[in-house]
Amino acid sequence: MAEPTSPKPPVSGAAMRIPKAVAAPGAPALTVRLNKRMAELGLCSRREADDWISRGWVRVDGQPAVMGQPVAANARIDVAREAEQYQRQQVTILINKPVGYVSGQAEDGHEPAVVLVQPQNRWRECNSRMRWGHEQLRGLAPAGRLDIDSIGLLVLTQDGRVARQLIGEDSEIEKEYLVRVSYGAETVNVQAVFPPEKLALLRHGLSLDGEPLKPARVEWQNPEQLRFVLKEGKKRQIRRMCEQVGLFVTGLKRVRIGMVNLGHLPVGQWRYLAPHERF
Repeated sequence: MAEPTSPKPPVSGAAMRIPKAVAAPGAPALTVRLNKRMAELGLCSRREADDWISRGWVRVDGQPAVMGQPVAANARIDVAREAEQYQRQQVTILINKPVGYVSGQAEDGHEPAVVLVQPQNRWRECNSRMRWGHEQLRGLAPAGRLDIDSIGLLVLTQDGRVARQLIGEDSEIEKEYLVRVSYGAETVNVQAVFPPEKLALLRHGLSLDGEPLKPARVEWQNPEQLRFVLKEGKKRQIRRMCEQVGLFVTGLKRVRIGMVNLGHLPVGQWRYLAPHERF
C-alpha cells in the first residue's frame, strides 16, 4: 500500500489539514507520536516539537496538545505564530574547523569548535545582517561531525529542521571532501601506483561496522589527492575506507555540504548561513 504524501508546511499561523491514511479493514487507526509527526512534516525537530508543546503553542484537533500524545494521520495540527517567530530567530553557522578541535562536546582535553564562535572570529566578508548575541550559543550544536584531525566545513545550528535535513535517518545530503593520501612508501605520485581495482572498491564494495557502505563518488583530484562525495557519515569513515585499501590519509578537508560550499572562509573563522542558501 502506498504511503500518503505529506503536505508542505503551512503558512504562518495557519492550521494544517493532513490527508487521511487508510488502514486495513478492521485494523485500528494509524497513529504516531505528535513530535514525530511534526518532524515528518518538516515543521521542526522532535526536540523542538516537545518544547513547543510544553509552551502551549500546539493544538491537535482544536485541543491543547500534551507531551507524548499519539495522533492519527488525519489529525489537524495548529501551531501558534509564536513558534514560527521563535524559529525565525534561530541561527545556523558555518565554520571552517581547524585541526585540534572536536565537533561536539569537549573530550580528552580538546575544545569543541563552538568556542570559536565569537565576534572576533566572524569572517569579515560575512554579509549577513544578523547581529551577534550570546543567546545564539544556546542550543547551538553540530549537524554532523568532523574528525579532530580534519579541517573544513562544519555546520552548527539551533534549528532542528536543519539538523534533521543534514543528519536525519533519511538524509541524502552530499558531503564533499578533499583527501590527501600516501600509498606505502609513495607520497608524491600516488595515483600512478594505486591499483584501479582498489579505487573501484572505494566507490562501492566496502563495509564498515558490519554494514555495506552506500556507493560513493571517488576520483583523483591530483596525483596525491582524492575527491570523495558521500551521502553518509560513519565515524572516521573516509580514513577507515582508505585503510581497507592500503591508503594512509595525510590530510582531510570537507569543502561542501549539499549546495553550501566552504569557499574562501578562512580556517578558524565562521559566518552565518545566508537567507538564500539551502543545503
